[in-house]
Amino acid sequence: MILQLLRTRFVRTLSTMPPTVKPFDYLVIGGGSGGIASARRAAEFGVKAAVIEHGRWGGTCVNVGCVPKKVMFMTAMHAEFIHDHKDYGFDVQLNKFDWSVIKKSRDDYIKRLNGIYAGNLEKSKIEKIVGHAQFTEDGCVEVNGQKYSGKHILIASGGRPIVPDIPGSEHGITSDGFFDLEDLPKKTVVVGAGYIAVELAGILNALGSEVSLMIRYDKVLRTFDSMISSAVTEELENAGVKILRQTQTKNVTKTSCGTLTLDTTTGQITDVNCLLWAIGRVPNVELGLEKVGVEKDAKGNIIVDAFQNTSGKNIYALGDVCGRALLTPVAIAAGRRLSHRLFNNEANLKLDYDNIPTVVFSHPPVGTIGVTEEEAVEKHGADKIKVYKSVFTPMYHAVTERKTKCHMKMICLLPKEKILGIHMLGSGCDEMMQGFAVAVKMGATKAHFDDTVAIHPTGSEELVTMR
Repeated sequence: MILQLLRTRFVRTLSTMPPTVKPFDYLVIGGGSGGIASARRAAEFGVKAAVIEHGRWGGTCVNVGCVPKKVMFMTAMHAEFIHDHKDYGFDVQLNKFDWSVIKKSRDDYIKRLNGIYAGNLEKSKIEKIVGHAQFTEDGCVEVNGQKYSGKHILIASGGRPIVPDIPGSEHGITSDGFFDLEDLPKKTVVVGAGYIAVELAGILNALGSEVSLMIRYDKVLRTFDSMISSAVTEELENAGVKILRQTQTKNVTKTSCGTLTLDTTTGQITDVNCLLWAIGRVPNVELGLEKVGVEKDAKGNIIVDAFQNTSGKNIYALGDVCGRALLTPVAIAAGRRLSHRLFNNEANLKLDYDNIPTVVFSHPPVGTIGVTEEEAVEKHGADKIKVYKSVFTPMYHAVTERKTKCHMKMICLLPKEKILGIHMLGSGCDEMMQGFAVAVKMGATKAHFDDTVAIHPTGSEELVTMR
């Protein structure tokens, strides 16, 4: 009897004891591209590291972002090329497009990538912790009741799409939901003017959906160079996308047959099969940051300095949670540099956020680096800026009934004509940009481009022959 009582008290004592803290040199919150890249680089320096993730490995980019989006972009490209086959002499008839085929192939590919990411963590001897992370008052991180400590802690928890606070907004989907669609919607309304809205509207339109793009102003991509903004807007309309300018949704209702009715500031839209919100993203920062003194800005983004330091001691942040340059390669580059600084005695290493190249997978695609013409003039004055432009029809369309144009702009600072920005829209511009970005990053001038022999016949030669 006494022995049983002692056992019971011992068990009760164990159950009420605080959880044992598991220590790490480097604790990463977020199993996306930036967090994993930073953790794996740290592991190369002999650091004991762990990554916390509640979802699928790879984060937004791998699961509901860049990778599956690019698969669908290439699918849409096939739809466009099919229309051109007859002009090149091929007797090809399109019987139908089966959405389910590419969805299965795409989803299987993503699952393989999830496995590869998980496998890479294991190869690097990085512990995988599955669950939601929460900071505790003592500076630890708790997941599923277990506490973890880190000599250094990185927040790389990414972001999520915004859903507007209007009646019936739950009837719409976001870019995440786009990848859950089981079939091609007959009639789609995409709300937004940023690159996600432009890309998804272009994909759905090319594959055969009747697409309307609802924007608050007159053009899409308004934060890009004015040439890009105007040209992409024009190409969308030429391709058949209906642009609803100066329009906002007020209310969404679902009918008995399952279609949606949208009441907007300019009228009513009926028989909508798919409403897609693409109006921005917010950071995933519901982590108890106030318990460890990590400050956020007015939009909820974590405030960091040039070295990714937050206001919390030995706590860092990068990627979408910081609200700047929301691009996968940026998070990867910042994460690797951070690990070099923290664990390889490279005290001054940090990511240079100037001249970051990027691409929009519109139809045709956009490639851009550096400042816009408007930004250059505002900073240096119109008399110090020289702009070179070119608009032409790519050779591919020389024999096709369907036409798209290529627009190129180079912005130079006088008197040496240092290149401050390059902006392109056209077939192949997505692949062209990477090489030209190296030149701009190195401080190339217009003379350097002029001294480079052109590769003919290509679209890219236009940039080294501008006058």
